[in-house]
Amino acid sequence: MSHSPKLLVTGQSGRMGQAVIAAAKQAGVEVAATHDAGQDLANALAKADTVIDFTIHSFTAELIDHALKYGTRLVIGTTGHTEAEREIIYAAAKTLPIVYAPNFSIGVNALFWLTRHAARILGNEHFDIEVTEMHHRHKIDAPSGTARRILEILNEETQTDYHDDIVHGRFGLTGARPSRQIGMHTLRGGDVVGDHTVMFAADGERVELTHKASSRMTFASGAVKASQWLASQGAGLYDMQDVLGLH
Repeated sequence: MSHSPKLLVTGQSGRMGQAVIAAAKQAGVEVAATHDAGQDLANALAKADTVIDFTIHSFTAELIDHALKYGTRLVIGTTGHTEAEREIIYAAAKTLPIVYAPNFSIGVNALFWLTRHAARILGNEHFDIEVTEMHHRHKIDAPSGTARRILEILNEETQTDYHDDIVHGRFGLTGARPSRQIGMHTLRGGDVVGDHTVMFAADGERVELTHKASSRMTFASGAVKASQWLASQGAGLYDMQDVLGLH
């Protein structure tokens, strides 16, 4: 069922903010207010029932503090949150409906699903697992939130640990590769919107799952779709797998 939330778009002058405004217009969803750093957040929230936020992780706590006062639904696409900031989001979801996802692209969420099932089939006993991601030179967090989610899925399916078994790049005399190890390689340059690859490599064969985004509109359109879906949900923490019915 389609719903028509009244949106507040934060970071409206940024690249993602502009893309979300364009995607909302394309979907026929009203942008009731916008916000940029230094502007009156409370005034903007009073005009809307749902926020789409692709700004910076350090802004999330302030946004949630105000959203709790107004009962505003939240679509959070910002990445790079600290553990403490994540806990603020988890706590708020007990009161507010929140879609918090590392990536709002339908294709990337298919990649998450495929990664989980490939890991279940192939495992890490015979296959070595490596992840690569590339983004534009301006991206401030590494690895990307999307790559981090891919790694978490791989950890869940192979009974490995993010802190103990993920190696971020390699340098020097590393020795033979441990079987539990998952390699994470981050590339930055140019205007790349977002490329992610999961590789399963064994003796004699290799399986690669790749998604490449060429436009921010893929993320923006997914976020608007999430805002429409969220309009009929109660308090809780959701992601795009919920929105797309992939769980």
